[in-house]
Amino acid sequence: MPSLSSPAGSDEPGAGTGSPRRGDAAADDDAAELPARAESAGPVSPPAPPEPPAPPVFRQPVDAAADGLASTRPSDEVRAAGEEPAGGEAAGERVTGEPAAAEQTAHEQPAHEQLADEKTAGPAGAEHTAAEHTAPERAGDGQTAHDHPAAEQEIDWEQLPEPIRARLAEVAAAALGGLTPAEVPRPLRPVAKFTPGKRARFGRGPLLAELRTSTAFRSAVLVWAGQHHPASIDLESDDPVTRAVAALLAGDERSARWVRVVARRAEDAQLRSERDVAVTRAERMAAELDRLRAENGAARAAVELARTESEAELDRLRRRLREQGVRLRQAKDAAAAALLEAEQARAAAEEAVRELTEQRDRERDRAEAERARARRALADVEIARQSAREARQADEVRLALLVDTLGGAVTGLRRELGIGGGSGPRPADLVSGASVSQGMGARVTDSAALDRLLALPAVHLVVDGYNVTKTGYPELTLAAQRERLAQQLGALAARTGAEVTVVFDGADVVSVPTVVSRGTRVLFSDPGVLADDVIRALVAAEPEGRPVVVATSDRAVADSVRRRGAHPVASAVLLARLGRI
Repeated sequence: MPSLSSPAGSDEPGAGTGSPRRGDAAADDDAAELPARAESAGPVSPPAPPEPPAPPVFRQPVDAAADGLASTRPSDEVRAAGEEPAGGEAAGERVTGEPAAAEQTAHEQPAHEQLADEKTAGPAGAEHTAAEHTAPERAGDGQTAHDHPAAEQEIDWEQLPEPIRARLAEVAAAALGGLTPAEVPRPLRPVAKFTPGKRARFGRGPLLAELRTSTAFRSAVLVWAGQHHPASIDLESDDPVTRAVAALLAGDERSARWVRVVARRAEDAQLRSERDVAVTRAERMAAELDRLRAENGAARAAVELARTESEAELDRLRRRLREQGVRLRQAKDAAAAALLEAEQARAAAEEAVRELTEQRDRERDRAEAERARARRALADVEIARQSAREARQADEVRLALLVDTLGGAVTGLRRELGIGGGSGPRPADLVSGASVSQGMGARVTDSAALDRLLALPAVHLVVDGYNVTKTGYPELTLAAQRERLAQQLGALAARTGAEVTVVFDGADVVSVPTVVSRGTRVLFSDPGVLADDVIRALVAAEPEGRPVVVATSDRAVADSVRRRGAHPVASAVLLARLGRI
């Protein structure tokens, strides 16, 4: 909940022990403006006789009842007239020698007259001027109150002094949080949703507008403040802002009087601040002027000393210049002779350089030719080494695959047939006749036989891509067929450990499978080359003895790979096996 008490030196001008000041930025602007106006006005003239004081900024008539209350409370009368107790601001003004009347006069006079008045005015003159200004104000207020008793209630809420507006917003914001939803006016319901810290700051305009227009809201705020914070609406408080707020909320006839007192104090505080800034600025400018005069005298002495020293230095430099002229003529003669000799030496050197350059160019051309021949020879040697290395690696891979195949086949046969340690008759001892090996791979007709082949060690499965996909799912696009077959073959390779190669026709291929599993190879035939020829080449490249399975329904391809020892598998059999994954 925001504080309802008045911060010292912030909300109420003239309250407490010190005079409130505006922000540093405003004080600097005033301090910069007053000397500028004083300089533009010319020399400082003697102070002019004081003019009659201007009427206060916030003037409202007071009635006879308010004057009667003022007569019973001397301290209130002093505050209403714009004066202060002897121990307050008036005592501070006597110490500094700058009275409140001088502030009002300085506000109306030009800048140079303000400075002159502030420097020449003493404590006695300040008190005399303050008395002259204060008395007409009190007399004018009393006369207005008797002449216009009904004008006491005519208060312009838009022109309320800032301390009163801020205090009203704080009291209303605090009360708004304690009212029931039915008591909150409709325009203030959005403001009631704010946090207590933001309610007075961001909802100030709606709060003041509702206080001005709604008597019910003012009464609700007054009742709530009287119950929770009675000190904030105390009509007998020593704080003029608190009295003005309480009178405005209660509709008291003394509200205009206390509003005027607060407005006058705010104006007095502003004038005092401007006066202090102007005096400080004037003192600072006087000190700066003294410093500049001292610096100017020192600079003139330094200039005179420098002039004397420069004349002596000029004479010395002239003598040296004459001596240097003689040496310069001698040096020019010597330089001309040396230049002639250098020209002759340069001509001889250029001739020698030309001959050496021609010889160097000939040697460079010959070296470049030798280096070119050497590079060609090295390239030929490297090509030969690379070819030999690749051929040796291919042979080693073929041998390794064949050895792995043979070893796996032997181990599998021993395990399948349960062959023992070799005791008993040899197989050749039991053969009564001889049979001719066909040397051809058998056709696989079911998925069980395909599983047995895929279980062989180092088996290689070669798949005719489009032959299988157009048999299994011809309704898909070619790209979708390739993607689906590659995924299924990847799963089969991961489960069986077989090496899988799928071959597609490479004509009009736009996209390739995005995901290819490990152990699966996807090949596309070159333009003008059929996928069938690539399959035959793959089978022919495998070493004899390695089990190779070719999945295709093309009879010509199946017959050709069977003659090379591969096992052809129909596309339907492979699709059936893939369907079980």
